[in-house]
Amino acid sequence: MRELSKEARGWPFEEARKVVARLERRAKEGKPVKEVLFETGYGPSGLPHIGTFGEVARTTWVRRAFETMSDVPTRLLAISDDMDGLRKVPDNVPNKEMLAANLGRPLTSIPDPFGTHESYGHNMNARLCAFLDRFGFDYEFGSATAFYKSGVYDEALLRVLAEYDRVMAVMLPTLGEERQQTYSPFLPVSPRSGKVLLAKVVARDEAKGTITYIEEDGSEETVPVTGGHCKLQWKPDFGMRWAALGVDYEMYGKDHLPSQGLYDAICRIAGAEPPEHFVFELFLDENGQKISKSKGNGLTIDEWLTYGPPESLALFMFRNPKAAKKLYFDVIPRDVDDYIKLLGEYHAANDDAVRLESPIWHIHNGNPPAETYPVSFALLLTLVSASNAHDRDLLWGFIRAYAPGANPKDNPGLDRLVDYALRYYEDFVKPTKKYRAPTDKERAALEDLACVLEKFGGERDAEKVQFEVYEVGKRHQFEPLRDWFKAIYEVLFGQTQGPRFGSFAALFGCAETAKMIRDVLSP
Repeated sequence: MRELSKEARGWPFEEARKVVARLERRAKEGKPVKEVLFETGYGPSGLPHIGTFGEVARTTWVRRAFETMSDVPTRLLAISDDMDGLRKVPDNVPNKEMLAANLGRPLTSIPDPFGTHESYGHNMNARLCAFLDRFGFDYEFGSATAFYKSGVYDEALLRVLAEYDRVMAVMLPTLGEERQQTYSPFLPVSPRSGKVLLAKVVARDEAKGTITYIEEDGSEETVPVTGGHCKLQWKPDFGMRWAALGVDYEMYGKDHLPSQGLYDAICRIAGAEPPEHFVFELFLDENGQKISKSKGNGLTIDEWLTYGPPESLALFMFRNPKAAKKLYFDVIPRDVDDYIKLLGEYHAANDDAVRLESPIWHIHNGNPPAETYPVSFALLLTLVSASNAHDRDLLWGFIRAYAPGANPKDNPGLDRLVDYALRYYEDFVKPTKKYRAPTDKERAALEDLACVLEKFGGERDAEKVQFEVYEVGKRHQFEPLRDWFKAIYEVLFGQTQGPRFGSFAALFGCAETAKMIRDVLSP
């Protein structure tokens, strides 16, 4: 496997080779690495969203790819920036007035608007951990508040204080003239108000490890930069954190790309080599807008998992991470069926080199389930539509007739798809149906198709049925032929498209499909 992974072309392997090269370089410099630390960061000002899953999942795939190439131990640290001051009230949380009264305070010092945890930050952290645990990620959780207060960051913070002028030389050119006059990399936590202050620093004492700043009332206050009395602005915080923890690899969204050089520079000033990076594109909602925790637009984790299995979400995240992708309900059926197709191809390959190139290897860490799916998700959706089925037993009756060996016990993945299909149909397909009457040409072709299907009787060979569906379209001179299938779905199902009609008829039953056509065409 190690030799094969060196040649694998998947993007996680490409990223893993960057980490391998880093270790080799450090060994030549006399700085051998005893473990590799992968890190992901999370801003808990709003509810976790699917982008959070994507970052952790993608980092995990790089980590696992690295482990096929090296015996150096690895860790994944998921850090919550929960010491940030709350700058605005999210749109999708309760008790907004209470939150508004606590603006500026660290997230872990604000009461929980949901009333279930010690603080707002603790609630969001619990949600994050529950989500990561739900997917079985192997990670360690880190709280910025705990790291600042416990002294984990102290050495790096004192280094930033000692190199204050160098840090300012990095940051000031990126700021406007007015902001330059008051900027400091240190944000004191006011001992009076408890707020994280954007305050002007007027003095610093490297020997004592303190800064003196202007309080909100105009007076001066002196606080240590260690022990949680200060935190860094978010850009210096990035680089300081890398240095303090010895991070070797971190990925982040494209919105961080303009600041990447700043993070690296601060990390070096704080005394460490910056980690390897990977920049991924952002997720967009159905209107093409960036997904935001505070707005709550786009899909939530629970929303996707209401209508599709976790593997389909993982596949969505795996593919084309450097391409912007819309993340809304319409993408779920495609990714479910693509997962099913790729899983079948993985098992059919029986070749480790080929399998390493498959997203399935990464999604399941090289150990995917040996399950088959005789029916696709698209077919299930169309079956629900045609049969007006509202319960799983009726759907399983059709499935058993089509694939006699299939059953819920031996096909648990398909059994779950049945439930997903019922929910997805009711919430997204049924409300958007728009039937239309057939043209004279389409009516004649559909009547012909009904006759052909009646002659098939109990035929279950989808390819044989599909061939005859094509022949009917040709006989009635549909050009292009896709107009024939478009007519089938618009007239019979109130949809503009669907799965291969031959596959549907074989599943639903040719005689039943013929009856459905005649019922639709009857006056």
